[in-house]
Amino acid sequence: MTTTAESAPLPADVQAVRDAYARLREEIRKVIVGQDEVVTQMLMSIFCRGHAVVVGVPGLAKTLLISTIARSLNLQFSRIQFTPDLMPADITGTEVIQEDRTTGQRELRFVKGPIFANVILADEVNRTPPKTQAALLEAMQERQVTVGGVRHGLPTPFFVLATQNPIEQEGTYPLPEAQLDRFMFQIQIGYPTLEEETEIVRRQSARGLADVQPVLDLSSITRIQDVVRNMPVAPNVIAYALRLVRATRIKEPMDAGVVRPEKVKDYLAWGAGPRASEFLLLGAKCAALLAGSPTVTPDHIRQIAKPVFRHRLLLNFNAEADQITTDHIVDDLLKGIPVEGISGGDKKKLDEVLR
Repeated sequence: MTTTAESAPLPADVQAVRDAYARLREEIRKVIVGQDEVVTQMLMSIFCRGHAVVVGVPGLAKTLLISTIARSLNLQFSRIQFTPDLMPADITGTEVIQEDRTTGQRELRFVKGPIFANVILADEVNRTPPKTQAALLEAMQERQVTVGGVRHGLPTPFFVLATQNPIEQEGTYPLPEAQLDRFMFQIQIGYPTLEEETEIVRRQSARGLADVQPVLDLSSITRIQDVVRNMPVAPNVIAYALRLVRATRIKEPMDAGVVRPEKVKDYLAWGAGPRASEFLLLGAKCAALLAGSPTVTPDHIRQIAKPVFRHRLLLNFNAEADQITTDHIVDDLLKGIPVEGISGGDKKKLDEVLR
């Protein structure tokens, strides 16, 4: 990874990303009231070529928000309602026997399932059995599905935006850690404010759904993704992201000169893996661009720390007893881990890796 000034994005590129983001927000606001942070995090995951899982109680417009984003991006949208009886073939597609009327010869033909779209809404993804969850895992990681031993590539771009209901757990199949780790963000969506809910009710009683206009096309989305990926990150910012992630691994020794925060020691059973480091830096790049900054700072790391860590930290029984959540752990982590604190020896090792 290069960190020279010459590789920094051009001011025109930064402005183009900000303009596209502003236009998207305006279109989404035609339908969605409030939830600014949720919308921003969803768009960030798309700009980073990542997936996101949205957690919230029923009735908070999770489905409407995701479908509105798909319309504003002019992408093919597919909604899959996950249920306990859903089979892998129901989402990936299946092979059917087709007869040629002229020759009478029969052959197998693959019929694509709803997973073959650009934006996939995996509604209540934790309600389907592990066998079907595994089929979705291949699509998320490999951007392909395998049916009858044949691999079928998925459209580009491809995003899975999944939803979960945190209240009702009866008849659910919690996603395995390996699949949760594939999601870039876990986004928490909460109740609207009084003013927002008043506007929601007013809109629903006054008129139908607003007409959302496409803002970006496929090539524009790809260009934004390339700008995000190619943005340089200074070694001190990389070091800070690594300190945060490595501090959560309670069974591993701490880096020299860094003290593990108390809540991390007391309430964590398992820490975050290398994907957390990758997504922290990638998300920080996007956060910097959306803020109009040509450089990534530790503040951008801190901005997206919670959605990156939420589903990657495994709490112990003490945390459940004391009503401690992963957000509490992240708050303590950000408070206790120094922004500047890498030792001379560790800095030399990091510089050698980045060279």
